[in-house]
Amino acid sequence: MDENLSDEYIEDIIRLSSAEDFINSLPHGMDEIASERGNSYSAGEKQLLAFARIFAHDPAIFILDEATANIDTKTEQLIQKSVDKISKEKTSIFIAHRLSTIIDVDKIIVLNNGEILEQGSHNELLQNKDGYYSKLYNAYYEQLTGVQQV
Repeated sequence: MDENLSDEYIEDIIRLSSAEDFINSLPHGMDEIASERGNSYSAGEKQLLAFARIFAHDPAIFILDEATANIDTKTEQLIQKSVDKISKEKTSIFIAHRLSTIIDVDKIIVLNNGEILEQGSHNELLQNKDGYYSKLYNAYYEQLTGVQQV
């Protein structure tokens, strides 16, 4: 990656990564100096910065391991927007426990204790009412809404 990125390109990256509000809220904006390891930022803010770095490096393939773990719902939505943007043009592998992270991916592989139980799209996996994914999703949906799916 070119280390001499223009401010305009960096601003585009910040917008693409959904980090614009966060960066603009910093006292010095994108010129803010971060503490070591970003200790002054929340887990979600660090995730948004990580997505900005992904966009800046423009990799052909990227792997996200628990990209939305330990963050609030609002930040999860921002990160999900970034994930959606990145994965449209890139080969993406997501390792996730939060089902909201993977609902829109092309193919879900359900693992349990290292064994592949099922694979398919979200809709395909929901068709098997007795399947592991379907049961997991219905429990997740019920927890979020308080409504049991039929």
